[in-house]
Amino acid sequence: MRVLILLLLVLMLAACDQSPIQDIEDVPTIASIEDMQTALPLTQNAPPPPYNLPVTAFTRIDNRLNELAGWRYVVTLEFSGVVARTPREVTASASAESWFNQLSRARRIVVSSSGDLFGETGGIDYEAVRLGDDAFLVQNGACSVNLGNEQGSAQAAADLGAGLLIGGVSRAVPAGRQATINGIQVYGYAFEPADLSLPAVRLSEGGTQTITGYDLWIAPSANAVIRFYVNLSVENVILLDSQLPVTGQVIIRYDLYDVGTPYNISVPFGC
Repeated sequence: MRVLILLLLVLMLAACDQSPIQDIEDVPTIASIEDMQTALPLTQNAPPPPYNLPVTAFTRIDNRLNELAGWRYVVTLEFSGVVARTPREVTASASAESWFNQLSRARRIVVSSSGDLFGETGGIDYEAVRLGDDAFLVQNGACSVNLGNEQGSAQAAADLGAGLLIGGVSRAVPAGRQATINGIQVYGYAFEPADLSLPAVRLSEGGTQTITGYDLWIAPSANAVIRFYVNLSVENVILLDSQLPVTGQVIIRYDLYDVGTPYNISVPFGC
């Protein structure tokens, strides 16, 4: 099963094209938790209990989403740089959009990627749907079906979540900011680099990763992360199971929309 999950992660994020990388200034420069606690008006912008205390519930960024009636999220990962210790330029990008309906136990995910950085597959596109205990996968014009408790690629693809792709944070503290993002009231949080978990990035020998900016916004009313942005500078790292270590910039974007909206999800076209 671990091999299947790793394969799906590679299929999800393995990509290489010329898509423009988002401006690294889109998110603020990282600051220490201690500095933010002393510099910002925490009392005026404190979230309601228990979110006014350190938060440890989002080691996977999509934790607790199954408790909501419905939602939609979009997650992207982009890379721009070179193959480590070479002048060979490479860029990589991939995206996934997912919808959920708690009442009908339904979930849909659409994955789009392209490129050759991670091997001969050159990226992949697919759509997967779970309806109750049944799962459907449409890929390359063909449909795969797993019914009931049957294990297979359709079931694993339909259950692939953002937390498996981009991880999360093990501990975050209120940062003294509040806003309305994606139609819901949210509060900003800070975390230390050691609290960040990124399954897609692994350090090879002598490799490093440095957070150059991030945004983490949580909605206490929904018990959910609404926005998670990370800018990362990497050197000599492995993206998923690529055989080529790379050096450059990794940009991760996650946004949760339509909290509480149960989407109408059906068997995908082609099945």
